[in-house]
Amino acid sequence: MNTPKQILLTIFAVSTILLTSCNLPTSAPTPTGETNPVATSVAQTAAVVMTQAARNATQPPPAAPTTAVAPSDVPTNAPAPPTATKTPIPCNRASFVSDVTYADGTKVPADTTFTKTWRLKNTGSCPWTSGYVLIFDHGDAMNAPASVPVTAGTVAPGATVDISVNLKSPVAPGTYQGFFKLRSSDNIVFGINADAQGPFWVKIVVPTPTPTPTTPPPAAGDLHIIEIFMSTQFEVVIRVGTTPTGSLSGNFQYTVYADGSQVAQGSCAVPAGSSACWTGYKVSGSQSIQAVIDSNNSIAESNEGNNSLTVTCNKATLICN
Repeated sequence: MNTPKQILLTIFAVSTILLTSCNLPTSAPTPTGETNPVATSVAQTAAVVMTQAARNATQPPPAAPTTAVAPSDVPTNAPAPPTATKTPIPCNRASFVSDVTYADGTKVPADTTFTKTWRLKNTGSCPWTSGYVLIFDHGDAMNAPASVPVTAGTVAPGATVDISVNLKSPVAPGTYQGFFKLRSSDNIVFGINADAQGPFWVKIVVPTPTPTPTTPPPAAGDLHIIEIFMSTQFEVVIRVGTTPTGSLSGNFQYTVYADGSQVAQGSCAVPAGSSACWTGYKVSGSQSIQAVIDSNNSIAESNEGNNSLTVTCNKATLICN
């Protein structure tokens, strides 16, 4: 930009050039009435310079260059980002902590009462009071009651509680699973997980029963003939016994044969140990005597092969052998 000071300096310089040019030597004087060409040229140059200087003096100064401002330096009126709003915690919500009893897949004999216990955490914003109950939701009920109190006191948010229910395993073998939830004092049904809708469960296995080996009944006692002898009155007497002692009871039938012919028949009581059974038949001379006890097989015995005995009885000697 040409300031007033610069314009004055320009005029001064032009004037000096004009004055100097007037004193410059020339090769020949200019005739009278004629124009000096050098002076004319200098004057024209000075006029042009002065005119341009005057024109510059009247023009406004150029605008100062602007410096670009980085976008980051430019202040803005953009609103601050909104503060995130916290999702409200549901009033009623739980989370599963652990199976205190009967973990999944536990074997429970058929038709057996058992107590299932869960440990749950109150992850809601409302305390659980005595009005909160456990309820069966779906699946295998296993004789679950209509409801069971969650607590007798209060379970604060963030606290845990053990909840138990008495159940009964089914009769048939198989896998059984029952699902449960909670119900608040104002009848709101809720469960576990973030949506408070998940059930928790009990899962058991009723195994196929192993056949119990059958123990054979103890062997029946044995009734047997110990000896056959004659009384002093020549009567045939049968001494019988039981093994083990006292293992048999009741009456047994006997039959007596003399020389192959039946000569007597009757019954006697089964002894606790041993006793004599008097037949009433008297020996005549020397005879072959056969006695058969339990002849009608009314007594169940472990050995039926020792119920008969044959001897020779001699009346003269009172000996049977």
